[in-house]
Amino acid sequence: MIFDAIPATWQPVLSSLRNQPSLVKLGEFLDAEIAAGKTIYPSRDHWFAALEHVAPANVKVVILGQDPYHGAGQAHGLSFSVPQGVRKPPSLANIWKEITRDLDITPPQDGSLTGWADQGVLLLNTVLTVEADCAASHAKRGWEVLTDAIIAQLSAQQEGIVFMLWGSHAQKKGALIDRSKHLVLESVHPSPLSAYRGFIGNGHFSAANRYLQEHHRQPVDWANA
Repeated sequence: MIFDAIPATWQPVLSSLRNQPSLVKLGEFLDAEIAAGKTIYPSRDHWFAALEHVAPANVKVVILGQDPYHGAGQAHGLSFSVPQGVRKPPSLANIWKEITRDLDITPPQDGSLTGWADQGVLLLNTVLTVEADCAASHAKRGWEVLTDAIIAQLSAQQEGIVFMLWGSHAQKKGALIDRSKHLVLESVHPSPLSAYRGFIGNGHFSAANRYLQEHHRQPVDWANA
């Protein structure tokens, strides 16, 4: 079952989903796709990588993506991130352009963001799997039930989290967040189609650290990706 694969630190937060029919059907769908010989990204052992890197109580920032990269070797379970040695996709390159502009940080050659995840940045996609070379192929199969619950439960049970919502898809999730308890930062998506219409220049990374410091939390060392 999908629920049983969720990291133990998150299962109490998401306990209401244990027997959720949508997750049962999702597990059946994924098993059938794999049995049919389809290539699914990321690999099964990375489906919950974002949750494995940070426990609920330690989440400082949520950066919300849509679904995993669908090219070979790119997806490893963290939104916008790619494994070490893999070329940065355009959206990630634009994220680093904004960090460089905002914080005067020299971007690393590497595209992995595991260093952020280990500091409490939840790099969450709203859909956690995808068929190879077929963007959004696993949308509306049940993942959204789980990831919406993650966002809603973090909002309800924690305080002082920064949610970065880039693009209309992510911004729709803003309805799940209590803005009296958390900071919600919104802008266009960092994709090449929109990055220069408001993403570059949004100042989200410095704003996040100011907010964390104001709430007596350790800021994120964005250079340590």
